[in-house]
Amino acid sequence: MTSQQTSTSTVLKRLLESSAQFPVKLHNFIDNEFENTKEKMESINPATGELFFYLNRSGKNEADRAVQAAKRAFESWSETSPQYRSSILLKAAQIIEDNLDDMALLESRDQGKPLWLAKAVDIPRCIHNLRYFANSILHHTDPSILHHSPTPGLSYVVRDPVGVAVLISPWNLPIYLLSFKIAPAIATGNTVVCKPSELTSATAYILMHALFEAGLPKGVVNMVLGTGAEVGEHLVTNPDVALVSFTGSTVIGKKIASLAAPLNKKTSLEMGGKNACIVCPSADLPKAIPDIVRSCFINQGEVCLCTSRLFVHQSIFDQFLSQFLEEAKQYSVGDPESGAKLGAVNSKVHFDKVMSYIKIASEEGGKVVLGGESVQPEGRCNGGYFIQPTVIVGLSDDSRCMREEIFGPVVCIVPFQSNEEVIKRANGTPYGLSATVFSQNVNEIHSIARSLRVGTVWCNTWMLRDLNMPFGGTKDSGMGREGGEDSLHFFTEQKTICLRIN
Repeated sequence: MTSQQTSTSTVLKRLLESSAQFPVKLHNFIDNEFENTKEKMESINPATGELFFYLNRSGKNEADRAVQAAKRAFESWSETSPQYRSSILLKAAQIIEDNLDDMALLESRDQGKPLWLAKAVDIPRCIHNLRYFANSILHHTDPSILHHSPTPGLSYVVRDPVGVAVLISPWNLPIYLLSFKIAPAIATGNTVVCKPSELTSATAYILMHALFEAGLPKGVVNMVLGTGAEVGEHLVTNPDVALVSFTGSTVIGKKIASLAAPLNKKTSLEMGGKNACIVCPSADLPKAIPDIVRSCFINQGEVCLCTSRLFVHQSIFDQFLSQFLEEAKQYSVGDPESGAKLGAVNSKVHFDKVMSYIKIASEEGGKVVLGGESVQPEGRCNGGYFIQPTVIVGLSDDSRCMREEIFGPVVCIVPFQSNEEVIKRANGTPYGLSATVFSQNVNEIHSIARSLRVGTVWCNTWMLRDLNMPFGGTKDSGMGREGGEDSLHFFTEQKTICLRIN
C-alpha cells in the first residue's frame, strides 16, 4: 500500500473491518511513504481480548531513517510561512472531523474506552488541538524595545524552530495527546518523528493519512511503530534529534531524561500522578459528588489526572461516602459500543496490575466497599479486560495503594481533621500533577490551592481545561509545561536581534 493511492476515509473503513480472521497491518510513515517491515506485532482489542490488527515491529534502522527524513525536510519546512503551515493543519482537522464517527469507533476498539467518550471527547479534542495551534501561530507576537541611551537602537525577539522533534505518546488518550504534540511542533516550523504506543497506534496511523491528504510535504511528519526499547530509545539518543516531548509513566520518563540530558536536548516530560481530591465541610455535596465520581472513574481511571486519593473531612465523611457510593453504582461496565459508562482497561498486563493493587489493599488492611471484581460481559466481550469501579476505605497514607500510581478505576477514600493536616498529606507523595478542592469558602479554596505542590488545582470542578493555560507537573510528575503559549515556547528558541539605529 502506498500513501498516494488511498484516501483517509477508505483506510479508516478498512481498518475498522480488521479482525482476527482478516487482520490489517499498520505500516511506518517515513518521507510520506507507508513502509512495511518484516517483523510484526499484535494489537489486541481490549474489549474482546482478540487480535484487532498487526503493526510494524521496527528497530534502529527505521528510527534512524525517519530522523534523517525529518532532518532533510527541516531545511525547507522551517522556512515556510505560518500561514502555509496553518492551512495544512486546518485541512487535516477538517478531514478528521469529516470522519469523526468512524475515528471514534476506531479509538474505542483500539483503546477499550466507551464509544460515547471517544465521540464526545477524544476525537473532538484532536480536531480542537489542530485548529487551535493552526490559528494561534498566526497571532503570536514577540517583544521589541527601542533604546535611546546610551546608544540608540532597536532590540527585537524572533523565534526559530528547534529542529527534529521526537514525540512519544501514551496508550490512554492516543490521538488526543499525540495531536497535542504534533500541532504545535509543525506549526512552529519543526519537523517530527512520532512514536505512538504500540498498544494504541490505530488513530495515529489515520492521522498520518489525514496529514498527507492535507498536503503535508514529505518528511515533515514521520511515524515509526514499535516498542520503546526497540524504537523509542534510538529516537531519543539520535544526535540529529533536537527535542523530545514525552507523555507516559514516571519510570520511562526518568529514563528518557537520563538519555537526553548528556546530549543537551530540550525535553518536556508529562509523567504519572497520584492526584488528591480534598472535600471540605462546606462543600456542596449534591453538586460536587457527580464531578468527583467522574474524576475517579472516567475512561476506566486511565487518565493521568484522575483522582486516586480522596480526602474527606471527618465531620462529613459518612454522609459523603454514602452519597459517593450511590453515584458510583450508576457507572455501568460493559461493551464499549453498548452505551456502558465504562469500557475495558487497555491490556491484559494492565488488567492484572490493577487487580493486583485491589488485592494489595485488602492485605494492607483496607476494606473494599464497592466493586473490587473483574467483569465478564455476555456476548462478544466475554474475553475482555473489564474491572468494576472500586472504592477502598481504611488505608493508611503509607500503604502502597495510597502512594503508588494504579491508573485504573480504583479510588481510596480517607478522612482528615484539619486543612493543615490534609495539605501535608496531599503533598506527601513523590507525585505532583494535579489536585482538586471542593469548598464553598473562598478563602479556604485559595489557601489550600496555593499550598498544594502540583501543576494544576481544580476548585469545585474537575478537568476544566483551556489550551491557553500551561499544563504539566512537579516532582515525579514531570518537567516543563505544554499548552498554548508554553507549547510555542517549547518548540522554538528565542533569538534577540539588536540593531544600532545611527
